Amino acid sequence: MKKLFRKKRFWLIVILIFIVLVFMIAYHTSWKKLPEGISYEGDVHELSGVEFFRDLTYEDEEGNTVHDAEIFDEINAMIDEAEDFIVADMFLFNGYTDGKRDFPPLSENLVDAILAQKEKHPDLKVVFITDPINTVYGSYESESIKRLRDGGVDVVLTDLNELRDSNPLYSSVWRLTASWMGTGDGGWISNPLAKDAPGVTLRSYLKLMNIKANHRKLVVTEDAAIVSTANPHDASGYHENVAFKMTGPIIRDILEAEEAVVRYSGDADFPDYKNRKWEKQDGPVKTKFVTEGKTYQAILEELKDVGKGDTIWLGMYYLADRKIIDLIDKAADRGAEANIIMDPNKQSFGHEKTGIPNLPVAAEMQRLGNKNIHLRWYDVNIEQFHTKMLYLDKEEEDVIIAGSANYTRRNLADLNLEANVVMKGSGEEPVFQEVDGYFTKLWNNEDGHFTADYEEYTDKLTFIRYATYYLQKWTWFTTY
Repeated sequence: MKKLFRKKRFWLIVILIFIVLVFMIAYHTSWKKLPEGISYEGDVHELSGVEFFRDLTYEDEEGNTVHDAEIFDEINAMIDEAEDFIVADMFLFNGYTDGKRDFPPLSENLVDAILAQKEKHPDLKVVFITDPINTVYGSYESESIKRLRDGGVDVVLTDLNELRDSNPLYSSVWRLTASWMGTGDGGWISNPLAKDAPGVTLRSYLKLMNIKANHRKLVVTEDAAIVSTANPHDASGYHENVAFKMTGPIIRDILEAEEAVVRYSGDADFPDYKNRKWEKQDGPVKTKFVTEGKTYQAILEELKDVGKGDTIWLGMYYLADRKIIDLIDKAADRGAEANIIMDPNKQSFGHEKTGIPNLPVAAEMQRLGNKNIHLRWYDVNIEQFHTKMLYLDKEEEDVIIAGSANYTRRNLADLNLEANVVMKGSGEEPVFQEVDGYFTKLWNNEDGHFTADYEEYTDKLTFIRYATYYLQKWTWFTTY
């Protein structure tokens, strides 16, 4: 009798734990209320003078590797003109590399620019928001962050616990068993950012596996704002990236969205932007700032209207969202041409990657057999094709959607923090002409070697990798 009772009690405990885990998955994935101001959609502003910047690594016609970077030169120049405030929100922000090659010191240069301007204008308010990955969740003190704080900058580490879970099977168990232990410092485990970076604790690694992030990449001053795909991260210094610079009242929208992150994450002397007047523009480019799930809504809405005579250009680091892929396929069925450039997902900061998700996703799109869908790979070497940009070349009105968000569930379903801009206007406007020229240059390998045929990477897709992709898709246990 006692043995039977113990057996029943065991199964009752198992069932109870299962019920608790299911409830935690449901709550932290779907039911949990987002912090106020997250998943933001700003007003539509009619802007003039929207500027496009890009970073490229490629081989020239003589076979020499060329690193042609514009984005952080423009960001640092923008900082050099700030007198009232600087607000930055950057995901990866550190100088750690694999030690095998030299990279541009993006993080150090950015810190130098901010501190120099702060010294020049002592009343300058600077708020720097970043992700706790840069300390591997408190395992050590980041030198870049320490320099900023010592220089009077308010640094805010985003509170990721308040966000919904993107890795629910793992996160539910972690919350039940390890979340209460904190992370600690003085770790001995090899750092995932770089082997020469400080060691991390096991508890930090356990928190890392939740795969949550403030993935935004932007800088705002009283004069201008840049929304980008680029991180001030040295090991990312040769990545392909894009950025857009804007002026005018859209700055207020971006600051409102950033203040929401500060409000729920920590404390900072945020600039008083609500009483500031930016001169209203009556320009030709209708521009809107969007974050998180509002980016997804904008993408889906714009793709629904694409048809015969239109061209879809997509440059994407991670492409895995089924709704977006289906809408591209339907647009191609209606007669639109779809030209897609993807990263082959073959390396990340010195570590070989499996090609997931882009290799299997590209194979699926090929099997659709749609003659209007064309695929190419950016032929990367030590870098990543880190661009996340959709350009719709339409007969009546062109559209650009660009920023930090990959086309994956984690980036578009109100899980990560993301920041994008939506721009609409005549294809004759300079910003649309420049983006059109950017895609055409890469697609046709003009004045250098940028992209490779789809067939160049098909042999990398093994059965094991394909099966892993499907297992990850079903369980949501992914890093993308």
